[in-house]
Amino acid sequence: MKTYAELLKVRGVTRVVLSQLLARFPHGMLSIAFLIHVERIHNSYAAAGLVVGAISLGEAIAGPISSRLMSRWGMRPLLSVMAVVAVVLFCAMAIIPFSVPVMILLGFIAGCSYPPIQPAVRTIYPKLVPNRLLTPLFSLDATAQEIIWIVGPVLTTFVAVQFGSTEAILTAMAFLAVGGAWFITSPSVGQVRIPPSKRRLGGVLTRSPVIISMTLGLTLVATFSAVEAGIIGLFGKEGPEAGWILAIYALGSLVGGLAWGHREIAPWSLTRRLLVITGGLVAATFASDFWWLSFTLFISGLGVAPALTVLFTNISATMKFSETAESYAWIGTGQLIGVGVGAAVAGFCIDHFGAPSAIIAATAFAVITALGAVVTYRWSPDLRGTTGVPLPDTGPVETIS
Repeated sequence: MKTYAELLKVRGVTRVVLSQLLARFPHGMLSIAFLIHVERIHNSYAAAGLVVGAISLGEAIAGPISSRLMSRWGMRPLLSVMAVVAVVLFCAMAIIPFSVPVMILLGFIAGCSYPPIQPAVRTIYPKLVPNRLLTPLFSLDATAQEIIWIVGPVLTTFVAVQFGSTEAILTAMAFLAVGGAWFITSPSVGQVRIPPSKRRLGGVLTRSPVIISMTLGLTLVATFSAVEAGIIGLFGKEGPEAGWILAIYALGSLVGGLAWGHREIAPWSLTRRLLVITGGLVAATFASDFWWLSFTLFISGLGVAPALTVLFTNISATMKFSETAESYAWIGTGQLIGVGVGAAVAGFCIDHFGAPSAIIAATAFAVITALGAVVTYRWSPDLRGTTGVPLPDTGPVETIS
């Protein structure tokens, strides 16, 4: 905890962490809000899953491109324009009762326009703190983002039940507008310049840390998305229970992140943390009552933030600074595809086999992720004794003496 206190004393860290957290808050709200909103309008969880999937797919496709453009156009202009477009489109989807195909199309476009806050902030971090504090900062970021998943589901279900799903989506957009403006106007955003990458778009995908983090991030987040849809399917129409269970799931991640997220990362670290996630989900499949799911998902959540810390720190420690924004964007792409895949699979399972089957689907995704970590163990970097600082874009030059 002393390390985290020291971090927050560094000038600019508190504002950047809090503002980007606020701007990313809709990620903990929109999936649930649109699942409830589309299901209420069209009476189909499958249709709702497709809309959520379209939003995630749009953001996944646009993420690497928009992150690459930050080095050309600058962070502030790009993030500002995209934030305005995203707010307008999502608000239109909330207010106007479009048909399912139109909702899917608009969801895809809105997803494409969602500003790449996460790649931007993780590119800023190495320039914000001393080298020895970088890994703890990534851990703090991964842990703090669990506040999104603690408060977001509870707030969304409360607003949706008490006022309506339209109001829940508009609330999410208020967070994006306020948080985005606060982050974009931060001095750190204006000071950091990303040098143009010498690789072509997608060139970072030849690096094993990027491929591993993107692929495992996809199946890991599909796990979370399927859990979310399953809990909404079980409790979404009856009151705030769904939000509380998902908040407890995220609380487990918060506790795990504070307890273990700052530890040094070894090649087997990811596998061990994924086993915690998988074990909790396996237990969750045995019953569907509120207290059992709350307990088992809390246990599963203990591994979430520590696992995400490994995925992001592996990139920071193995890529050049000019390549980090695009690399993080590709990881985000994998995770966003995971949101769509998890929501779509879970929605199909709920409609055809009942809500508990979505938890089984989530467990299957978790097992696949853990097996993937075992298979890719030999390519995972050993970061013990390192600072996690990106590689410099310049190298030594030989001279003739």
